[in-house]
Amino acid sequence: MTRPAILVTGGATRIGAAIVTGFAEAGWHAVIHYGTSADAAEELARSLPSAETVQCDLADDEAAHAMIRSLAGRLSDWRCLVNSASVFEYDDVTGCDPQTYQRAMQVNALSPARMAQAFLAHAHSDAGRVVIQITDMKLANPNPDFFSYTMSKHALAATIPMLAKGAAGPEDRVYGLAPGAILASHDQREEETEVSHRLNLLGRKTGADEIVAAARFLATRAMRSGSSLFVDSGQHLLDQDRDVIWLAREKVRAGESPA
Repeated sequence: MTRPAILVTGGATRIGAAIVTGFAEAGWHAVIHYGTSADAAEELARSLPSAETVQCDLADDEAAHAMIRSLAGRLSDWRCLVNSASVFEYDDVTGCDPQTYQRAMQVNALSPARMAQAFLAHAHSDAGRVVIQITDMKLANPNPDFFSYTMSKHALAATIPMLAKGAAGPEDRVYGLAPGAILASHDQREEETEVSHRLNLLGRKTGADEIVAAARFLATRAMRSGSSLFVDSGQHLLDQDRDVIWLAREKVRAGESPA
């Protein structure tokens, strides 16, 4: 029996690897995209019941588009594309760095948009196809930090309703999945991470397993196409003046407990 296939970009590490593992353990064939993490991708693939790896530099949108067309030509039941890969480089509202902006827009917005278009045009599955664009809770709770990154995620989010209305068949779905603080990021130390992950409405840590569960739920096509799902313990409902990296750093310096 042919396993349904899923491609997860950035699937060798972090949230991408968690999504890959969750789907593979549920009986899917996982295609693990990586940019430079070849060893991690191959190790993960060897640990799963059915998996393969594919390399592509998402800074090259033509290569990304070609990767999708190539996979579509040989995967007989390709049901899901998860665009999880992204670059997260610092600039802020006082000084947008042009190189940071160009890379963020290319990797985080243009390439995933073109990959989604190619997937919906060329992939085959009688069960319907699902695109999941991983965005960010910053869409609803913006702050002045990571200016170019945030702009790129807004650009990616804009593709979701447009693709849902104009580029998908009647059985296809396009979704957004917006995580909050899940793993250590940027230059965080462990104690800062523990604090930052609780700076949300519920005061709790959101687990990578919750992102996996949300992705698997969306893959069932149970929501209206064009919708987005926030998985962040309510962080997007707050109004935070800075990224939680710096909010947590201030609390740690002040001696406040992560609990």
